[in-house]
Amino acid sequence: MARGIGVGDQAPDFTLPSQSGEPIRLSDRLGEQVVVLYFYPRDNTPGCTAEACAFRDSHEVFSEAGAEVIGVSSDSADRHAAFAGRYDLPFTLLSDAGGRVRKSYGVPTVLGVLPGRVTYVIDRQGTVRHVFNSMTNIGQHVGDALTVVRQLQGDAELPAGRPSRYSPDH
Repeated sequence: MARGIGVGDQAPDFTLPSQSGEPIRLSDRLGEQVVVLYFYPRDNTPGCTAEACAFRDSHEVFSEAGAEVIGVSSDSADRHAAFAGRYDLPFTLLSDAGGRVRKSYGVPTVLGVLPGRVTYVIDRQGTVRHVFNSMTNIGQHVGDALTVVRQLQGDAELPAGRPSRYSPDH
């Protein structure tokens, strides 16, 4: 397995099908906005549903802060479409059949079989600015990501020459 992608690393680019079947390329989403990319084990499980609904409930705040939320699991595009429809998810879900992208990010498995739950905040230049890995602390995935997105948005609005408030050790 690849070494895990960490803060300061360039996010690996990829193209995966969305829940509508449309191919989505990460690099096409960067530039104008920050991307909150979260990997999760499986649609319609209690933890994954809670996480997706937490991102849904914060979607407007992420959008206003200049971020797009994208969820990734190995479920099919059809399964993602049903999941998104059932829970009224307003963001993109990508199908990583076979786990190629998950592996390229180095997202770990739990007990060697269950895909891990990791959230990445990727800035407009494609640099990973935050990584949070926890199977159980679902609320912190959303809360930490939103904090970093807001910091990045504030940094983008700083006049030239002003130092950033963002600390990569956050």
